[in-house]
Amino acid sequence: MNVWKAVGERRPQPPWKVLLLDRDGVVIKDRGYLGDPAGVELVPGAAEAMARARAEGWFLVGVSNQSGLGRGLFTPADLELVMKRLDQLLAAAGAAFDAFYYCPHAPGEGCPCRKPAPGLIEEAGLAEGLDHRSWVVGDKLSDVELGLGLGTRAILVRTGYGAQASREAAARWGRDSRVQVVDDLPAAIALVLAESGSTE
Repeated sequence: MNVWKAVGERRPQPPWKVLLLDRDGVVIKDRGYLGDPAGVELVPGAAEAMARARAEGWFLVGVSNQSGLGRGLFTPADLELVMKRLDQLLAAAGAAFDAFYYCPHAPGEGCPCRKPAPGLIEEAGLAEGLDHRSWVVGDKLSDVELGLGLGTRAILVRTGYGAQASREAAARWGRDSRVQVVDDLPAAIALVLAESGSTE
């Protein structure tokens, strides 16, 4: 497991309500294997939605596969610059991540922290504290699988790879109430706040 930002002072006592958010295609537009901070562009409305969630007491944790590192497509220094740029954009809206964890390994390496495996969440010490209100939000089936494996619910957004994944999700999970499909991260957070009794 690699850590950009670890769980810090804002960590609540369990059980806690957590939004586990994928990065590429969810919080920022998917640029492929992003190693250039100039390519960091927030999904419209994402920062504002994350700020609303924080204001309602939600704990925001980034969970991301960054196999571009394992594939040699960008360096750890490149990733650091990308993450610093993302932090700047989110902080300007009061929407900073409370923690951010990523797996640097390529597929096929058998890494236990690569989604949908739960290693990132387990090593962060968050798995045991998740309650029924927690959600995983992503644009790939691996994000949905992570959420269901952790015992949370999952939201698949149609941004990034989500348009294709949503069709596969419908065939796989059908009317399973634990899996929701919405247009983007603002819609996902609106759903979370509505179901938790919060208001926008």
